Amino acid sequence: MSDLFWLTDAQMARLEPFFPKSHGKPRVDDKRVLSGIIFINRNGLRWRNAPAAYGLHKTLYSRWKRWSEKGIFAQMMVGLAAEHGEQKTVMIPFH
Repeated sequence: MSDLFWLTDAQMARLEPFFPKSHGKPRVDDKRVLSGIIFINRNGLRWRNAPAAYGLHKTLYSRWKRWSEKGIFAQMMVGLAAEHGEQKTVMIPFH
Protein backbone atom coordinates (compact mmCIF):
# COMPACT_ATOMS: atom_id res chain seq x y z
CA MET A 1 0.00 0.00 0.00
CA SER A 2 2.45 2.60 -1.14
CA ASP A 3 -0.26 4.73 -2.75
CA LEU A 4 -1.13 6.86 0.26
CA PHE A 5 -3.83 9.50 -0.06
CA TRP A 6 -3.05 13.09 0.92
CA LEU A 7 -5.47 15.98 0.88
CA THR A 8 -4.12 18.98 -1.04
CA ASP A 9 -3.72 22.42 0.50
CA ALA A 10 -6.65 23.62 -1.64
CA GLN A 11 -8.86 20.80 -0.36
CA MET A 12 -7.87 21.56 3.22
CA ALA A 13 -8.71 25.23 2.71
CA ARG A 14 -12.22 24.22 1.64
CA LEU A 15 -12.67 21.93 4.65
CA GLU A 16 -11.21 24.16 7.38
CA PRO A 17 -14.31 26.35 7.81
CA PHE A 18 -16.14 23.24 9.04
CA PHE A 19 -13.55 22.29 11.67
CA PRO A 20 -14.63 22.74 15.29
CA LYS A 21 -12.65 25.18 17.40
CA SER A 22 -9.78 23.60 19.28
CA HIS A 23 -10.22 23.86 23.04
CA GLY A 24 -7.07 23.75 25.13
CA LYS A 25 -4.41 21.51 23.65
CA PRO A 26 -3.92 21.93 19.87
CA ARG A 27 -5.15 19.06 17.67
CA VAL A 28 -2.80 16.68 15.94
CA ASP A 29 -2.12 17.77 12.33
CA ASP A 30 -5.54 18.00 10.66
CA LYS A 31 -4.24 17.29 7.16
CA ARG A 32 -2.46 14.11 8.22
CA VAL A 33 -5.36 12.81 10.31
CA LEU A 34 -8.10 13.57 7.76
CA SER A 35 -6.02 12.09 4.96
CA GLY A 36 -5.60 8.96 7.08
CA ILE A 37 -9.33 8.75 7.82
CA ILE A 38 -10.14 9.04 4.12
CA PHE A 39 -7.49 6.42 3.27
CA ILE A 40 -8.90 3.96 5.82
CA ASN A 41 -12.48 4.43 4.64
CA ARG A 42 -11.58 4.41 0.96
CA ASN A 43 -9.69 1.13 1.27
CA GLY A 44 -11.99 -0.57 3.78
CA LEU A 45 -9.18 -1.10 6.26
CA ARG A 46 -9.34 -1.64 9.99
CA TRP A 47 -8.08 1.31 12.00
CA ARG A 48 -5.14 -0.68 13.34
CA ASN A 49 -3.98 -1.29 9.76
CA ALA A 50 -3.52 2.40 9.03
CA PRO A 51 -0.11 3.16 7.49
CA ALA A 52 2.31 4.72 9.98
CA ALA A 53 2.59 7.85 7.79
CA TYR A 54 -0.83 8.92 9.10
CA GLY A 55 0.17 8.67 12.73
CA LEU A 56 -1.28 6.50 15.48
CA HIS A 57 -4.36 4.52 14.49
CA LYS A 58 -5.96 5.45 17.81
CA THR A 59 -5.68 9.13 16.89
CA LEU A 60 -7.37 8.53 13.54
CA TYR A 61 -10.16 6.55 15.14
CA SER A 62 -10.66 9.04 17.97
CA ARG A 63 -10.96 11.97 15.56
CA TRP A 64 -13.33 10.04 13.30
CA LYS A 65 -15.49 9.00 16.26
CA ARG A 66 -15.63 12.45 17.90
CA TRP A 67 -16.29 14.37 14.70
CA SER A 68 -18.84 11.80 13.52
CA GLU A 69 -20.77 12.04 16.78
CA LYS A 70 -20.73 15.84 16.58
CA GLY A 71 -21.92 15.77 12.96
CA ILE A 72 -18.79 17.52 11.67
CA PHE A 73 -18.35 15.22 8.67
CA ALA A 74 -22.04 15.53 7.78
CA GLN A 75 -21.75 19.34 7.94
CA MET A 76 -18.72 19.17 5.64
CA MET A 77 -20.67 17.16 3.06
CA VAL A 78 -23.70 19.43 3.21
CA GLY A 79 -21.51 22.53 2.96
CA LEU A 80 -19.48 21.21 0.04
CA ALA A 81 -22.64 20.11 -1.78
CA ALA A 82 -24.24 23.54 -1.24
CA GLU A 83 -21.27 25.20 -2.95
CA HIS A 84 -22.27 23.40 -6.14
CA GLY A 85 -26.04 23.65 -5.87
CA GLU A 86 -26.47 19.98 -4.96
CA GLN A 87 -29.23 19.18 -2.52
CA LYS A 88 -29.31 15.39 -2.36
CA THR A 89 -26.13 13.82 -3.73
CA VAL A 90 -22.58 14.29 -2.51
CA MET A 91 -19.64 12.45 -4.04
CA ILE A 92 -15.97 12.71 -3.22
CA PRO A 93 -13.69 12.01 -6.17
CA PHE A 94 -10.52 10.13 -5.25
CA HIS A 95 -7.91 10.58 -7.92
